[in-house]
Amino acid sequence: MNIETANRLLQYRKKMNLSQEELAARIGVSRQAVSKWERAEASPDTDNLILLADIYGVSLDELLKGEKETESETQSEEPENNSENNPENNPDSDTTYKKSDKVSFKHGIHVDSKDGDSVHLNFRDGIHVHSKEGDNVDIGWNGIHVEENGKTKVYTDENGNVMYDESIEEHKHSKSHRFWKHFPFYIVAIIGFLVWGFSGVLLGWALSWVCFMTIPLYYSLVDAIYKRKPSHFAYPVLVAIVYIFFGFLNICGGWAFGWVAFLTIPIYYEICKLFKHERKHSND
Repeated sequence: MNIETANRLLQYRKKMNLSQEELAARIGVSRQAVSKWERAEASPDTDNLILLADIYGVSLDELLKGEKETESETQSEEPENNSENNPENNPDSDTTYKKSDKVSFKHGIHVDSKDGDSVHLNFRDGIHVHSKEGDNVDIGWNGIHVEENGKTKVYTDENGNVMYDESIEEHKHSKSHRFWKHFPFYIVAIIGFLVWGFSGVLLGWALSWVCFMTIPLYYSLVDAIYKRKPSHFAYPVLVAIVYIFFGFLNICGGWAFGWVAFLTIPIYYEICKLFKHERKHSND
């Protein structure tokens, strides 16, 4: 594929307010494939070219060569100007034919209005309804995508799960979330316990067992970050670790005054409530 065609594919996608992931989901390819097309590193096959043309509402010639249909070609697709089809000769008709509106039955049903609204029905690609305001509904083999003002509101993932508004952003990070959530941090804790104990630093074995208390800290922190809910973090465990260090190392009065750290627990959760209320208010 030449660079001009690749740039044309890129511009059409941006004009439709589609990301590479969303376009790839519509036509059933990987995001990397779309990226290679737009960098002229690979060419889509005939079926994918047809799907791209249908999605962008253009002809194959316009997609590949940038050539729009000539006026004569457009007029040849219009109905004949007879008394039955001409609104001027048929006063009973309540419809007016607009030359700039396009209706095509090639590989399905395609309606493009001069106002920028379009409806495309293709048995291979599905149903696509797009408005000029950026409200889009796409139903295909890869699921359902609903956009409002160019922003995704509802869609189904590869497993058929329906995602709404706030859950969409979480789903985008689901892969990295699963990785860190299932990361074997307990192995790190065991290694830290052994190294600390054998080294004898900071009381050695007497204190190195605290490493095991970092396990719930790690997994609760991952959950709090990806769900954006700080209350999910095991803050009391952190306070307990601080208290143990104060006592064993005799910091700030040791055991006698280290218990003051526990007074920060209710303060932390009150702050979490304020954060949750502020976030809810901003979303409203």
